[in-house]
Amino acid sequence: MAFNNAIGISPFEEKVWLARPSVYQNSIDYIYEAYTSKWMTTAGTNINEVEREISEMVGCKYAVALSAGTAALHMAVKLAGEALYGNSEAGKGALRNHRIACSDLTFAATVNPVVYEGGTPVFIDTEYDTWNMDPVALEKAFETYPDIKIVLVAHLYGTPCKMDEIREVCEHHSAIIIEDAAESLGATYKGVQTGRLGSYNAISFNGNKIITGTSGGMLLTDDKKAMEKVKKWSTQSRENAPWYQHEEVGYNYRMSNVIAGVVRGQIPYLKEHIDRKKAIYMKYKESFKNLPVKMNSFDAENSEPNYWLSAMIIDQEAMCRQVRGERETLYVEEQGKSCPTEILETLAKFNAEGRPIWKPMHMQPIYRMNPFITREGNGRARTNAYFDGGVADIGLDIFERGLCLPTDITMEYGAQDVVIEIIRRCFE
Repeated sequence: MAFNNAIGISPFEEKVWLARPSVYQNSIDYIYEAYTSKWMTTAGTNINEVEREISEMVGCKYAVALSAGTAALHMAVKLAGEALYGNSEAGKGALRNHRIACSDLTFAATVNPVVYEGGTPVFIDTEYDTWNMDPVALEKAFETYPDIKIVLVAHLYGTPCKMDEIREVCEHHSAIIIEDAAESLGATYKGVQTGRLGSYNAISFNGNKIITGTSGGMLLTDDKKAMEKVKKWSTQSRENAPWYQHEEVGYNYRMSNVIAGVVRGQIPYLKEHIDRKKAIYMKYKESFKNLPVKMNSFDAENSEPNYWLSAMIIDQEAMCRQVRGERETLYVEEQGKSCPTEILETLAKFNAEGRPIWKPMHMQPIYRMNPFITREGNGRARTNAYFDGGVADIGLDIFERGLCLPTDITMEYGAQDVVIEIIRRCFE
């Protein structure tokens, strides 16, 4: 059934974005300070202060400001690899031929650093309670691949994982936890900030994150030697010599003092951003009570998300028929039903931005041959022409039925109400 616009809704004059950064005068002041002091390189007061403030806020002893969250994850993976397997040969990585358990429902930046270091990602399916790594599936992964010694977990859309269950599995198998908290700065699990729940942890200051530097990231750890190694690796592994001398492979990963100025100016507003994101989430949740949808869930007893992105999932019986290819998608309009494609296309017609849920890593063309573990065990090749293998692919299901909603804290007053009405009419 075509979208019902009998009571006319006009397109937004100013686009409603998924999530865009807020800009503050103190960030501009810190940038100006970097320019006037001529500290525009990868050193300076802004960097020192950002490292100090974030480490104190999160509760980690040490922080290293880097060029991106991906750089921070790369350094975390490299640290874990060398902690387990010793120094790598130049440029080849300590993890070659080693399997690493990774969150499946996430952005590619979570898992690509494993490949940088020569490792093989083993994708762990998702659970519905938090849309994060399933601890039961993780245990199955260790049963299948007992040689796994590193687990890389991501907190999707700012919602903490079931960390106690994951930690218990990892401790039983003597595995190191790397925490991808790129999306979850300010979220807590049992009162502890994400970004300090693993041995090596990464956060992001990318342009649409809860606080931003337009780019940038940070490695967080309680291990002083790890911090010192990352500071060395991220500045091209320069040795203490009167000339440029290098004894191991390095990277140009340090954050610039200018970018650090933007981050420094955003830090005081983190709580305000979280409060506003939460208000948006709660308004969607309340407004959708009579629709056949649910919001992205979290463990309310043990965690408090940062509500970075509000997302929803359509009830199975309310899904119209939808088929997705590698780059294109088709759906059939059905009365009283909808699907992510229809809703996203309709929002776009009214000048509002939504997005699909991250496509699970085990479905990505580059990783289609990698192991994928569900709570039933191996999630690959479990069906044939004669029987249904009974594999519950939770990540695929959330991807098929879910979408991310406009969660921009700068959207104009009343804009969210219009977005809600547009979504409501998609089901009429």
